[in-house]
Amino acid sequence: MNDPVNRTMLLVDIEKFSDRDDVEQAFLRRMLYDVVDRTMERAGIDETLRLRADQGDSVMEFIDPNVPVPQVLRSVISELPAQLKAVNRMASRGAQMRLRTVVASGFIALDERGIWVGGDLNHACRLLDADLLRAALRERPGDVALCVSQSVWTGIVRHHHLGIPAEEFHEVTLASKNGPLPAWLLGPVPASGQAAPSPGAAGPAPTPVPDASGERPGPAGGTEAGPSGGGSASTSTSAPAAGPAPAAAPAPAAPPPAGIHFTGGAPAFGGSLVMGNQHGVSGGRVDGDVVMGSVGGPPRPGRAADGHAPADATPDQDAPSPDDRQPPATGEAGPR
Repeated sequence: MNDPVNRTMLLVDIEKFSDRDDVEQAFLRRMLYDVVDRTMERAGIDETLRLRADQGDSVMEFIDPNVPVPQVLRSVISELPAQLKAVNRMASRGAQMRLRTVVASGFIALDERGIWVGGDLNHACRLLDADLLRAALRERPGDVALCVSQSVWTGIVRHHHLGIPAEEFHEVTLASKNGPLPAWLLGPVPASGQAAPSPGAAGPAPTPVPDASGERPGPAGGTEAGPSGGGSASTSTSAPAAGPAPAAAPAPAAPPPAGIHFTGGAPAFGGSLVMGNQHGVSGGRVDGDVVMGSVGGPPRPGRAADGHAPADATPDQDAPSPDDRQPPATGEAGPR
């Protein structure tokens, strides 16, 4: 086997080739060769710069690395559909063809039997045979569906070269016997395909929070057993399952009555402190009972709760009581 060489690969396949009879297949093969040759010639790619491998209903072109890949892509995007349309309009309905195409790059080698082999070539062939590319061609009005490999997208397409509309390519994942394959599809993604999320897209949906019954909301309005349910299967139901009533929250404690409360120690005050019926206390030490406000029991008859006489009280009712006429407590300081 020869040493591997780097080549740009163009793969073209005829849709529903096996549905035609022998005469139509022979005609379609001649049409395919003619369309590919004219496309390469119009792109300025001489036949000495490309090698061809015939696969019956498809053809593979291995293009010399000295040919710029953007030149190949521009010819496939614009010239190939134009050449195919010119041929189809002159053919009968049964002899018209539609094409799936792949542009890839990589290393290939020629074995002793003259067959091209290589892992990069296998990758390109799987892209060409992917169901998603078949669906893309089936669901669009045009006659060509193009897919490029990840390496061609990274090295060429995403850089917006002239004549290559990078914004019209969509990242897709193609299924193959060797697992999912990343690729980029020109044009809309078919309904049966899988497109990769675009940048800035929303992340995965948040995990449902269990409710009081220990269940999480399931799909379509159902419920899904939570950790306390003993299982992971989801059950659809028309109404939420009844669960134990949540425990009542404890009632808030009543606020303490207004005033100043001492719990021990020797409190000290600076400045002035006036509450309720206190009058003229300023500095010094006071011995005896100190009453702040009207506390210690119900108000005296004829007095309001704050110890004062009502607004409509008579002079007798407003006269000071014996308690009010008590002399000041004896001490080092008295009223001034």
